[in-house]
Amino acid sequence: MKIRRRQFVHLAAGAVALPAIPRIAMAQTYPARPITIIVPFPAGGPPDAIGRIMAERMQVSLGQPIIVENVGGANGSTGTGRVARATPDGYTLGIGVWNTHVANAAIYALRYNVQIDFEPVALLASFSPLIVARKTMPANDLQGLISWLKTNPDKGSSGHPGVGSQGHLVGIFFQNLTSTRFQHVPYRGTALAMQDLVAGQIDLMFPDAGTSVPQFRAGTIKIFAVMAKNRLPAALDIPTSDEAGLPGFHAANWSGFWVPRGTSKEIVGKLNAAVVTALADTAVRQKVVAQGFEILPLDQQTPEALAALQKAEIEKWWPIIKTANIKAE
Repeated sequence: MKIRRRQFVHLAAGAVALPAIPRIAMAQTYPARPITIIVPFPAGGPPDAIGRIMAERMQVSLGQPIIVENVGGANGSTGTGRVARATPDGYTLGIGVWNTHVANAAIYALRYNVQIDFEPVALLASFSPLIVARKTMPANDLQGLISWLKTNPDKGSSGHPGVGSQGHLVGIFFQNLTSTRFQHVPYRGTALAMQDLVAGQIDLMFPDAGTSVPQFRAGTIKIFAVMAKNRLPAALDIPTSDEAGLPGFHAANWSGFWVPRGTSKEIVGKLNAAVVTALADTAVRQKVVAQGFEILPLDQQTPEALAALQKAEIEKWWPIIKTANIKAE
């Protein structure tokens, strides 16, 4: 009986250890089928642009097709929620930006926790918004725009990709600095707001370079400044906000890849390696810069660096958002 009992204990121990074997094998063979990147905004905006650029190069490294799926709504929280609920097997990634992984948690009653329901993969790039206006705006420079807004209080309108988005909060920051008043108009994405700006339905925006510079080159909108200390490499003719007469009016957004909580470190490591390889590719870098993005240094492309950035941004912005009492409409 003692021998049989000892044999049973050994068998039981072996049975407990067995589930770990398939997981190791899965990590070793990953990826074995197509991967989906969820962009939580409509096509045409900066998260969509960076997602498609990265997908094209990463699928070469990973050896599997990468499908980009746009899931817009609620300032990015609809698509981000889908990532949070996905199986943590590395086959669903999400593009996360400042508003999806920082601001939304202070504005919306989310069904997921941005701090614990995701595993960071890599920080991709950042960009500074621009100050733009409709083509028929009487002003020809930033000071002229400010004068027009002061002359027409509460008559102007600014489009943005959702309540609590950076475009929305930057607009509030602009109002505070310039003592102007105008209406804030939310859209389901930057591209949709830009369509109305081109059509003259709204007066101004604070969008990314990738969305606005092509329109500027086509002569359909006006650009007054970029909200950065340095001019855009892809548009050196556009002055900085400091040069245009509004010193200190700076802002930056960033994008990164996230996967559902519980995704193995081995899979996160393979995805991170694919990101790093893509960002080192000359063709990819040219495409990213052409969209108005800045690629971060190698030491900032780690999962740990993305997690640290998110933590710092939460500590900075949550008190500001709550003080301004910004709530989802």
